Amino acid sequence: MRKKSESNGLEELEESKISKFQWFLVIFIPLIFAVTVALIVFTVAGVNVVEKAKEMSAKIPFIELDQKDEEKDRPAKSDEKVSMKLEKLETEIENKEKEIDKLESIIDTRDKAIEKAEAEKQQLQTEMNQLKDSQNNSKQAFKDIIRTYETMAPKKAAPIITEMNDEDAVEILSSMKAATLAKVLEQMTTADAARLTKKLTEQSP
Repeated sequence: MRKKSESNGLEELEESKISKFQWFLVIFIPLIFAVTVALIVFTVAGVNVVEKAKEMSAKIPFIELDQKDEEKDRPAKSDEKVSMKLEKLETEIENKEKEIDKLESIIDTRDKAIEKAEAEKQQLQTEMNQLKDSQNNSKQAFKDIIRTYETMAPKKAAPIITEMNDEDAVEILSSMKAATLAKVLEQMTTADAARLTKKLTEQSP
């Protein structure tokens, strides 16, 4: 009797396992089939299944809370990145401003040097023009003096020239025409005429 009851118990357990497996097959297989058909229908209808899944998951309380937490964290991280970028840009701007100030200082120094050089150039040009004018005036004055001595009577010109230093006297005599020079030398003493003639000979090439 005991063996019979044990065998009956085993049979009941086996029947219970088979019954559960059958229920699993009856529920799970049709569910998989239904999901597959639904996916095919949505895909054919042009529905984005992934987006729909996200929308449906967003309606689930726990998932919705997680998404809200993520959305809260995102702005904070984004603000931090923006702040870091702003600081970096501000630093770069400051560095560029320093470079610009340095370049402007160099340009100002160069401009001042150019202005100074230009002023010195103008001053030198003015001095040169003045010297040229003075030289021209001196030459003109000297020509006028020579003309005066040439128009004077040799008898009057000779004593004046002999009273000058030899350098000035030779300079005047060398500028006279040959005929005038001969007449002036004739009116000098022999010693003066000989001395100045020698100076004129030494001066001439």
